[in-house]
Amino acid sequence: MSRCDECGKQENMPYQCRHCGGTFCAEHRLPENHGCPGLNNWEDPGGVFDSGFDDSVADESGSSGGLTDRLGRPGGPLGYFRGNVTFVFLGAMWVTFLLQFVVGFVLDPFGNIAATWRFNPLYRAIFVLSPTHPEYVWTWFTSVFAHGGFFHIAINSIVIYFFGRLVEDYVGSRNFALLFLGSGAAAGLGQVLVQIVQNGGIPASAPGVLGASGAGLAIMGVLTVLNPNLRVYLYFILPVPLWLLTVGYTGWTVFRIFSGGIGAGGTAQAAHLLGLAIGLLYGQHVKGRRRIPDQLQFGAGGRGPGGPGGPGGGRGPF
Repeated sequence: MSRCDECGKQENMPYQCRHCGGTFCAEHRLPENHGCPGLNNWEDPGGVFDSGFDDSVADESGSSGGLTDRLGRPGGPLGYFRGNVTFVFLGAMWVTFLLQFVVGFVLDPFGNIAATWRFNPLYRAIFVLSPTHPEYVWTWFTSVFAHGGFFHIAINSIVIYFFGRLVEDYVGSRNFALLFLGSGAAAGLGQVLVQIVQNGGIPASAPGVLGASGAGLAIMGVLTVLNPNLRVYLYFILPVPLWLLTVGYTGWTVFRIFSGGIGAGGTAQAAHLLGLAIGLLYGQHVKGRRRIPDQLQFGAGGRGPGGPGGPGGGRGPF
């Protein structure tokens, strides 16, 4: 069951707008009934146009589309991912983190796990985006889900959990997935490229990149553009507007780079800045599609901290 983005009504068989990515009840399914931003682009003076909705959920003619269409319909297997990609990626991060321990143990059962993670070439070839081997394309993405320790993955999970849900609701699950994977990979590659340039070529050995921080900061950048005055409770206590948090973090990162280099504090500082820049640019691209909440409300209806909804679910207000 899903909530209509326009009126909040619970809907068993929602309609998904192909133009804005929203989920709506039968009353607000037409673009002109929910203020779809696509209206500004169709330039139809008569106001009559293709509704742009997948009407297959209401089609009783017995006809069916392709396999992908059937799987992605509300109630289909892929329907559970609509509106829940944030949770899917969070789950993938923690599963990957567990696999890091498993692989590390298999590679060196009686060795130091930290040393295995840092120096074992096979382990690094699986999980770490390294300037020594940037041609290992799979590490562009596995490195986004892998992390260097519990504190590392915990912080990234908090950022993605609270900010990611808002951004996914705004841009749609598909675009959110592309943003997450694209910004995460680009941030890591940017860090590696800077390392290669600084070394005058591919180094024989150099620290690699892993973690979803670049993707998390891209999400934060998007939200900063969409609603800079969003109240965020720093350390769950101090309320600050999101724009101030973003400016403060950017200033601190720039200071660390100038004082200690792009790897200051064992952190991929350049990757963080690049991820944030990608988010800010993408936020400008999608800005104005529809309203975004003014604050994070924990425990409210819809897709709150209780977990994801069902097929196509969880698109309601927080």
